[in-house]
Amino acid sequence: MPVEALAPPAEPLAQMIDPTRTALAVIDIQGDFAAPDGAMAKVGCDFSDVESVIDRAQALIAAARTAGAAVMFARVVTNPQGDAANLKALYRRKGYPDDAVGVCRAGTPGAAYYRVKPEPGDIQIEKPLFSSFVGTDLEAQLRARGVDTLVFAGLTTDCCVDCTARDAFHRGFHVFVVEDACSAYGEDLHRAALMGLEKNVAMLTTTGEVVRAWA
Repeated sequence: MPVEALAPPAEPLAQMIDPTRTALAVIDIQGDFAAPDGAMAKVGCDFSDVESVIDRAQALIAAARTAGAAVMFARVVTNPQGDAANLKALYRRKGYPDDAVGVCRAGTPGAAYYRVKPEPGDIQIEKPLFSSFVGTDLEAQLRARGVDTLVFAGLTTDCCVDCTARDAFHRGFHVFVVEDACSAYGEDLHRAALMGLEKNVAMLTTTGEVVRAWA
């Protein structure tokens, strides 16, 4: 069920996400977060809509390439030496096992892209935690391409999509979230995250609307 916007858009979507200044941000569609044998699936996360969300993300990638919009792929890549001390402490305080932080390890299938694949010329970002802007050169790469607008798809709505979208807004980018091309391992959490984003930093849209705008 779509999240209702507070008011109708003030201008056509095609104008707001002009591909000459827009990038599609594909967030964390990788083994441990999306594959049926990945870390999140193994701990019992709700994967009921993940494959269909990836189908829509693939449609968005194809539409972006056809229209000439930039495409950015972000993924988490970790190693034991780089695990954040505060993340380890948070997990320990919540009673999680010591190896709970050990997801998306470099060189493992968990860190690899799942059902999506960057092409030469795409922006690729590897990050240790949630936001694609923290500890990376993403902003510089976007600015160099004249990008001022980001359209988000991927995983998860409440975590890495949310964190990157908010950081994008704080850096002056226009933010759009494709609500049916994101997942949060549960409809209630997904909708709550969308409502927070729509209220504060983002316009919400759908795969069909973006594909038509980029046609």
